[in-house]
Amino acid sequence: MRRLLAVHAHPDDESSKGAGTLARYAAEGAQVTVVSCTGGESGDVLTQGFALRHRASRDMAGLRRVEMAAAQAALGIDHVWLGYVDSGLPDPGDPLRPLSFATIPVEVSGRALVRLIRRLRPQVVTTYDETGGYPHPDHIRCHEVTMWAVEHAASGLPELGEPWRVEKVYVDRSMSGQRLRALIAALEASDPDDARLPDMRGWSERIGDRGATITARVDIAAHLEARDAALRAHASQVEPDSPFFFWPHELLRGAWPTDDYELVRGAGQGGGTEDDLFEGVEEA
Repeated sequence: MRRLLAVHAHPDDESSKGAGTLARYAAEGAQVTVVSCTGGESGDVLTQGFALRHRASRDMAGLRRVEMAAAQAALGIDHVWLGYVDSGLPDPGDPLRPLSFATIPVEVSGRALVRLIRRLRPQVVTTYDETGGYPHPDHIRCHEVTMWAVEHAASGLPELGEPWRVEKVYVDRSMSGQRLRALIAALEASDPDDARLPDMRGWSERIGDRGATITARVDIAAHLEARDAALRAHASQVEPDSPFFFWPHELLRGAWPTDDYELVRGAGQGGGTEDDLFEGVEEA
C-alpha cells in the first residue's frame, strides 16, 4: 500500500496547501494521513460575520477541532494531532506564547513525530521548506521538526518503535511565480478587460520567481471540489469569497491543474518533472 504523511503546522494548512493531492491519493486507495502539529488555538476568527464567534471566544481549540474533522471528511483522509500549542504570530520583538510549539526544542517535539512515522510507515512525507512558506514561527518549526524526525526515524531511539526509512520528502511549492503567471495569462485570454487583472499583475511582480524549483506536479483536476469543501470547512478562517476561490475550476483545469512540490530528500527518477509523488517507491 502507498502511504503518505503530510505534516502541517495548524488546522486549515492541510486544506490550503496540497489538499487536492491528499484527496487524489486517498481516492486512489493510498493511506493518507495529515498531522497537525498544533491545535490552532492562538488563531483569531478571520471571517467577517462568522456565526459561531461566541463559541470561538469561549473555546477556540474546540472549534478548530470541529472544523478540522469536517475538512478531514471532505478529503477522505486520516488525521492526527501532534499535541502542541499554537505559538501565535506576535509582532516583531514580542515574545511567543510560553510553552508553545515554536519554543519547544526540536529534539523534544521531534520525538513525537518519530513515533508517528514509525507507526504509520509512510514512504512519502510532505511539509514546508525552511522558510515555512511564510515566516510564521510554527511553520518554520514544522519544517525543522519534520526533517529531524525523518532522519531519526530511520535509526536509533529504540524506545520509539521499530525504525522506518522515509523514501522521499517533498516541500510545498504551490505559491510559485510561474503558476501565477500561467493563470494570469489564461485570464487575459478569456477576459482581457477583467477588472482584477491589474491587481493580479502586481501580485505577480511581487512574487517574482518564488517557488521556481518545482520537481513534481500532481494532477488534481478531478479533486478541486474536494479541496474547496475542505477549505470551507475551516469557516472561522476562510472567507466565502477568499482568494483561494478566485480562479474558476475550468480555468485551473486548463492552465495549471496541479499541486506542485520540490523533492528535498530521496532520489528523483528519470531526471524530469515527476507527476506522481510515489514515483520509484516500493509499495509494501
